[in-house]
Amino acid sequence: MSTYRVAQVATPNGPFEIVEREVPNPGPRHVRIAVEACGICHSDDFFVSGGVPGVRFPVVAGHEVAGRVAELGEGAQDYGWNVGDRVTVGWFGGSCGHCTPCRQGDFIVCETLKVPGWAYDGGFAESLVAPVDALSRIPDSLTAVDAGPLACAGVTTYDGLRRSPARPGDLVAVLGIGGLGHLAVQYAVAMGFETVAIARGAGKADVAKQLGAHHYVDSTGSRGVADALQALGGAKVVLATAGASDAIAATVDGLSHRGELVVIGIDPAPVPISPAQLIMRARTMRGHPSGTAQDVQETMAFSVLHGIRPVVEVVPLSEVGDAYQKMLTGRARFRMVLTPT
Repeated sequence: MSTYRVAQVATPNGPFEIVEREVPNPGPRHVRIAVEACGICHSDDFFVSGGVPGVRFPVVAGHEVAGRVAELGEGAQDYGWNVGDRVTVGWFGGSCGHCTPCRQGDFIVCETLKVPGWAYDGGFAESLVAPVDALSRIPDSLTAVDAGPLACAGVTTYDGLRRSPARPGDLVAVLGIGGLGHLAVQYAVAMGFETVAIARGAGKADVAKQLGAHHYVDSTGSRGVADALQALGGAKVVLATAGASDAIAATVDGLSHRGELVVIGIDPAPVPISPAQLIMRARTMRGHPSGTAQDVQETMAFSVLHGIRPVVEVVPLSEVGDAYQKMLTGRARFRMVLTPT
C-alpha cells in the first residue's frame, strides 16, 4: 500500500498534525498531483477555524498548490493533460458547470465553487486529487515555489486590477503591502499605472519603492489617506488588499470622480461608508473574489513577461504549524510556502 503525508487539523483551530494516508486514485475527469509547493493564504483560516459552513474535519487546507500530474483519472487526457505536466490549483478548485453563473460563463462565482481545503483536501500535503477544470499549466520559467502563490494571491490582485476601469497613466492605490499587496504593487506598475502603496508606518516606504511604487502613503501619518490621495490627483482605483474595514473606508474620499474601490481583503466587520460618499462623486465599490484556472494561467504568463515574482519564505511541510502562525500574526514576508521536503 502506497501512502503520503498530509498536515491536517482534527478540530476547529486545533494543532496541525502530520499523518499518513493511503494514496487515492483520481476519479473520472480528475488527476492526482504530486505537490511540490503550496502557499499559505489567510483565507485558509476559514477552513482551519471551521468558520464557513460545510467544513468537514479533519481538514487539509491549502489552495495555492503547484506540482506535477502523477496520475490521470478516466477521461482526464481528453482535456489535454498528461502525466508529468506542471500545474497549479488555486482558490478556483473547480465548478459545477450547471448553475446559472456557470451557464453564463462566470465560473468563479459558481454557486457550489470547489475550493481546495473546503470541497476536498488541499495542498498542505504531498499529494492531492483535483478536477481537470481547476488546473492551470505552469510556464517553464516559473518554479513551483513561485507558481503556487500566483494561483490565489497573484490572480486575485492581477484580475482585480485588469478588470477595473483604470487605464495606463491613471493613479492606482494599493492598500496593504502583504501577501496580496506586494504582488498588487508589482502588477499595477507593470500595467502602466501611477502606483501608490498604502501601509502602516514610515518603515514600509523602502519596501514599497523596492516593489516599484511611485508613491508611498503612511496610513498612520498626520495627513489622512484620503487627503494624501487627493493631493496626488485622486485615485481612479483603490485595490484594498488589507482585511481591515476601517482602513478600507478611509480610502473612499481619496477616489477621483467615478473612481472605483475594489475590495479583496476580508474583514467580518462592516465597512463604514455613507451613501453620500459614493453618490456625490459617482464612485463605485465592488468585491472581487479571485480568478478561474484560465485567469491563473494568464496571471502566470504576465508575471513571466514582466519578471514579477512573489516574495516567499520556504519551509518544510513538517513545520506547517509555525509557518501558519507566522502568517496569522502578520510576520510573513510576504508569503509562507510549504514544500514536502
